[in-house]
Amino acid sequence: MRFLRLLSFFLLLISLASFTRGDRPAYRLFTATGQPADYDQMLQELAQADVVLFGEQHNDALAHWLELQVARDLLKLKKPGQLVLGMEMFERDVQPLVTQYAAGTLADTAFERQARPWPNYGTDYRPLLQLARENHLPVIGTNAPRPFAKVVAQRSLTALDKLPAVDRTLLAPLPLKVDYELPGYKNMAAMFGGSAHGGGAQNIIQAQALKDATMAHFIQASRQPGQTLLHFNGSYHSDHHDGIVAYLRQYAPKLRVRTLSVVTQEQLQTLEKEQVNIADFVVVVPADAPKTY
Repeated sequence: MRFLRLLSFFLLLISLASFTRGDRPAYRLFTATGQPADYDQMLQELAQADVVLFGEQHNDALAHWLELQVARDLLKLKKPGQLVLGMEMFERDVQPLVTQYAAGTLADTAFERQARPWPNYGTDYRPLLQLARENHLPVIGTNAPRPFAKVVAQRSLTALDKLPAVDRTLLAPLPLKVDYELPGYKNMAAMFGGSAHGGGAQNIIQAQALKDATMAHFIQASRQPGQTLLHFNGSYHSDHHDGIVAYLRQYAPKLRVRTLSVVTQEQLQTLEKEQVNIADFVVVVPADAPKTY
């Protein structure tokens, strides 16, 4: 099974290389305002940040490749002990396993059996953990455990009111304040055909806010002075400096935060209007770029 995953990954890399020939670049990089950006200059800016939120589309092969490159290149720019990786893909209750695996004291088979990795872990996220393991980088799983988010989506945040103290340590500080006027949450209300201030849509937004706040809380709590914490998350959690960023402003307003977002377009020459100001740096990939699932 692992051989097939590796073979699939190598075939993806070969297909990615074909995008770089002639006028078919693999991706284009833009500033928030839509100006062409230089990769090396972006790295210098990211290296000065306290927190970097890399917003991905979870099935985008190019995004995962670029995440690995950014992590490797930031590692070269930072002094030993100054780079930390954070990942939405692992929940707080499996943090001991993530720590053991990154330290090289837990076997691949045990980790994959116990840590509940996502189905695309082998091709998309394992390379990041391997990089951490080889370079002694701390890895922080930041997400709220799924059962808590599920119960909030069904019954609202009030379902957490009597949560035991041991479970509360896995989440952002409760009770949680939700700003329903944040653009991302208002868009969610529109998508679910309801109001952000009532009904089923409100519960969905509260579940999203629980994830955003929990990720922000553990990003802030896990980072030491002088470190850059490079965090990988779905782009909706950080687009428009929303979601995680909004809670980081609440928990630690002095943090220097930079965001990236990966978007798809039919053309790569210019940044389309709806993508302007979505993040500090916008990575545009072809609409027909390979997907991992």
